[in-house]
Amino acid sequence: MTTRPNPPFRADHVGSFLRPAYLLEAREKKAKGEITPEQLREVEDRAIDEIVRFQADAGLQAITDGEFRRTYFHIDFLDQLGGVKTDIPFTIRKPDGTEELAPPAIRVIDKVRHVKDIQLADFQYLKSRVEALGKPGLLPKVTIPSPTMLHFRGGRAGISREAYPELDPMFYDDVADAYGAELKSLADAGCTYVQMDDTNLAYLCDEKMREAARQRGDDPNELPYRYADFINKVVARKPAGMTLAMHLCRGNFKSTHAAAGNYEPVAEALLSKMNLDAFFLEYDDDRSGDFRPLRFLSKGKIVVLGLVTTKFGQLESKDSLKRRIEEAAQYAPIDQLCLSPQCGFSSTVHGNNIAVEDQRRKLELVVETAQEVWG
Repeated sequence: MTTRPNPPFRADHVGSFLRPAYLLEAREKKAKGEITPEQLREVEDRAIDEIVRFQADAGLQAITDGEFRRTYFHIDFLDQLGGVKTDIPFTIRKPDGTEELAPPAIRVIDKVRHVKDIQLADFQYLKSRVEALGKPGLLPKVTIPSPTMLHFRGGRAGISREAYPELDPMFYDDVADAYGAELKSLADAGCTYVQMDDTNLAYLCDEKMREAARQRGDDPNELPYRYADFINKVVARKPAGMTLAMHLCRGNFKSTHAAAGNYEPVAEALLSKMNLDAFFLEYDDDRSGDFRPLRFLSKGKIVVLGLVTTKFGQLESKDSLKRRIEEAAQYAPIDQLCLSPQCGFSSTVHGNNIAVEDQRRKLELVVETAQEVWG
């Protein structure tokens, strides 16, 4: 086996990191009107400088800005698309004392369009900080929410019938055009690695979520294939030379999750039908089921195995990670596999219940294990 010169890398990661206390304080001051947006951005710049060095020191090649300019992994991006209206989520305290993030209402109220470059300035700053390190082999990576978020949460009822009397092809084409324009703006600035974060396909592995889809008028058996066609419209607009990956997530809020279930209900549509370059799949515990769904992985595509949990600080053993990689390799060629944490450490500004030092140790474990498995 060999290391991979192109992303995803043998040791990779999903993207978000715990926000430092001083950044959280600055965000609160901005919310109260005590500092300006420009002053907040200066604080974000400082925090991003630190998290870029943190990732490089841990041995990672893919470098993100930690999503330090966002409150939520999805809303901050989607709300900047023309024709989209989102509401801020709220937290629900469950009987067992844990908190769950109630999903926001994401509504399409007009024609979806790309009205401005959403991630461009953030990418340009990230790229400058990565280049300033002067280390060869590092690559800035941008994370954005999956376009399926604009359909799944509300279904047909969440999309204006005035704007879209029919969803296919008008709605899907408009969203793909908007995403294509965003990807082009990033590519023109030198971005070659983008990851789309998707909860919806993972939710369709959970019977409760599947029933909720039925109640919205969607067939949970048909939906993964419709989403594959939807994603492929975006891929068709992807600039040459860009790696486009997708991360599947079952929920990641303050170390809790929202869904569970084997990948089998979506595996064929995901791994055989979607023309993406790579898939980051959560496999950190029993919620994700076994590795048999990997048998659908097409040649030339990569699965990044999320075997290291970001929800709890206890460190996995290197031997157990190697055994699980061997198990996965029974269903997909090991040269088409990589390793990562199962999710980000802070999909929302609140962060998981894990210490910064545990965050570092887990990343170093991923890097060391990948080196020993793939060379």
